[in-house]
Amino acid sequence: MIVHNLYKDNSILNHFVSQLRDVTLQRDSMRFRKNIHRIGEVLAYEISKTLPFTPQTVATPLGIKETTKLADGIVVCSVLRAGLALHEGLISFFDDAENAFISAFRNHPNNDDYFEIVMEYKAAPSLTGKTVIIADPMLATGMSLVAACDKLLENETPKDVHLAVVIAAPEGIAYLEEHLPDNFHLWIADTDSHLNEKKYIVPGLGDAGDLAYGVKL
Repeated sequence: MIVHNLYKDNSILNHFVSQLRDVTLQRDSMRFRKNIHRIGEVLAYEISKTLPFTPQTVATPLGIKETTKLADGIVVCSVLRAGLALHEGLISFFDDAENAFISAFRNHPNNDDYFEIVMEYKAAPSLTGKTVIIADPMLATGMSLVAACDKLLENETPKDVHLAVVIAAPEGIAYLEEHLPDNFHLWIADTDSHLNEKKYIVPGLGDAGDLAYGVKL
């Protein structure tokens, strides 16, 4: 897997991530969603630099201009529900992209720290021959993202696969490297130190889905 650590170079991206983490700002769910949206736009821009383009001719009011356009079809998929705001940021740049959605959540069958990943919903167009971008803000253990990839890509042969993440733990990165193909791309806005005993990212920012859309039962 090819890992792109965008936080290593200071940019406005770092500013957006810092605001996401700030407990004094997290009470404003609209601002939280907006910052994830803006991070999605930055990730889309960085991903676009690696995509193929083809020449095209554009007629302007004063003449003809030789330029380029994206060569391949793009599908943006979000892992529900936390991925929705990131999804919106990505498609605000990839505005011709098709859309896909998949659910993944931690199920605690014994009401303790042990959990398994449950997939209940998938809606997607054909992915064969296309560039697929999968959006999931928090990469903790990596289990849900691998499960989402397995479910989404079964019986499909995409041209390229990019994983867009806001905050990642080293354990999650290692899990993806072990279970996903070498040609997948992982794009990370920031990386934290470790997972705690409950497999939450430390220092992290909390539950991204709850902060964006409200506490769930």
